[in-house]
Amino acid sequence: MQDAWPNATCYGCGPANPKGLQIKSYWLADGSAVVAEFHPRPEHNAGFDNVMYGGLVASLIDCHSVWTAIAYAYRSENRPHGDHPAISFVTGTLEVRYLKPTPLDQPVLLSAVVEEVQGKKSVVHCKFGPVGTVTAEGRVTAIRIAGDKSVGAD
Repeated sequence: MQDAWPNATCYGCGPANPKGLQIKSYWLADGSAVVAEFHPRPEHNAGFDNVMYGGLVASLIDCHSVWTAIAYAYRSENRPHGDHPAISFVTGTLEVRYLKPTPLDQPVLLSAVVEEVQGKKSVVHCKFGPVGTVTAEGRVTAIRIAGDKSVGAD
């Protein structure tokens, strides 16, 4: 999804940020959720052996959830992803529940769904953790913004 905005420099997902995390979100084949995989590195350490920094967990949930809201809006409007005018959202609220430490020595999977839409607000629920385990959950209220001409501009 993020590659539809090749000039985006967001730290979490921007393809044009070489020092960023550059997550890639995509719909599951059955369209039931938006997923992304992230491969943590040793510098993402929380100060304990093999434990991911909680702020990074929150950042990944935030970024992926906003992209889920964007993807859902495109689908709801029967528009191709990345079609202009661009659909853009920003974070209104971010709530994260840390359920257990997230290990650094394996990839983590993010899986998100839109739970409700009320006007410009989309509430997204995201599960986070290594395959088969949920180490954190997030709920993001993403707010749709109008007139974003910078996103997707070449």
